[in-house]
Amino acid sequence: MAEFVVVAGLSGAGRTTAANVFEDLGWYVIDNLPPALIPQVADLARRAGTAGPGAGRVVLVVGRSAVGEDLLAAVRQLRTGGEQVSVLFLDAPDEVLVRRFEDRRRRHPLSGAAERLAVAESIAAERSILEPVKAESDLVIDTSELNVHQLRDRLFELFSGSRPVDALTVSVVSFGFKHGLPLDADLVFDVRFLPNPHWVPDLRPLTGIDPAVADYVLGQPLAVDFLAQVDSLLGLLLPAYLAEGKAYLTIGVGCTGGHHRSVAIAEALALRIDARGHRPKVGHRDILR
Repeated sequence: MAEFVVVAGLSGAGRTTAANVFEDLGWYVIDNLPPALIPQVADLARRAGTAGPGAGRVVLVVGRSAVGEDLLAAVRQLRTGGEQVSVLFLDAPDEVLVRRFEDRRRRHPLSGAAERLAVAESIAAERSILEPVKAESDLVIDTSELNVHQLRDRLFELFSGSRPVDALTVSVVSFGFKHGLPLDADLVFDVRFLPNPHWVPDLRPLTGIDPAVADYVLGQPLAVDFLAQVDSLLGLLLPAYLAEGKAYLTIGVGCTGGHHRSVAIAEALALRIDARGHRPKVGHRDILR
């Protein structure tokens, strides 16, 4: 059975980098593809043989002409063949995308329209067009805090091996609310209700990775009750997500700065997810800020 990944997302969010990474991973990559051609090209890829590099693992990188509803219709048609199909959506906040276009002195694809748009307006228009795709994507990656090498590492982590059809890839990421919500989180837990180690002089320079901070945070009765309740919730949700065919789940855990409480809770939550038979990937977005 073939495995397809459809890569979509906003211009400037990293589609070209993703295509290069998948090529390095040995996938057969077709870049800049109009949505209308996805079913036909996928059918050709299926029938092209099984002996070549990337056989059975195909990446379809959607071109700049993508229209949300057209792309979703093409993906639904692709899924009727019974293969494993995942939609990867690359995103970043508007201000990050504007800065990237200005730094590289590139024109946004939509700015070439008859009615010329400023970069910010072009990004807003493209976001509106692609919003339905993002809403139905299997995996959303926020690239705002990722350089080329970090995005490469993230994709290697997620796609370096074939994912079983009945597997759920779980990521747990800590963050600081003062730096903004992670765009790619499916579930977000706010742990700012816990006592803050920032106000303990000996703990302030440390992070939630350090045993002293972890002991302080996890030793709070509220933290014990919180983890027990979330663990129970995930015991309900993880099998339900699997039953619905969800392939990727990102859980965000936030505190004020992303240094102490969210880090300790994310690590502890990952252990509980692991105990439920999953192998979560843990990241700490703002721990070095």
